[in-house]
Amino acid sequence: MLSHKAKYALKALLYLAQQEETHVSRTIEIAEAASIPKKFLEQILLDLKRGHFVGSKQGKFGGYYLLKSKNDITLADIHRLFDGAIALLPCASLNFYERCSDCIDESECLLRHGLITIREETLKAMEGITIASLVKK
Repeated sequence: MLSHKAKYALKALLYLAQQEETHVSRTIEIAEAASIPKKFLEQILLDLKRGHFVGSKQGKFGGYYLLKSKNDITLADIHRLFDGAIALLPCASLNFYERCSDCIDESECLLRHGLITIREETLKAMEGITIASLVKK
């Protein structure tokens, strides 16, 4: 399952993606429109900024805007940023791989092979869904 942070990050990105490209959205504007608690949203926007998905502008007319194209931000990107690995076990992960301590022979592990298949299908689906594709629906 997606964490609340990942869900709210996606909602914030969807809101930003629906604005004019030159529009800078204030935190309170995003929070109210996307039904996200403002304090929680501030933390999420900072994480999205550190991940180079959004940029910010300071000052009276400051706020947030998409830094990365809505066509290039995928569900997989946001899941990894907020929730970590897509794989169900570390031994099946691409980016967060760790060998299982109780595994005798990883190359023969039937569980690992099955979980790699699940990871590949899940990753394919998540990488195929962009913020832009969600906005179009």
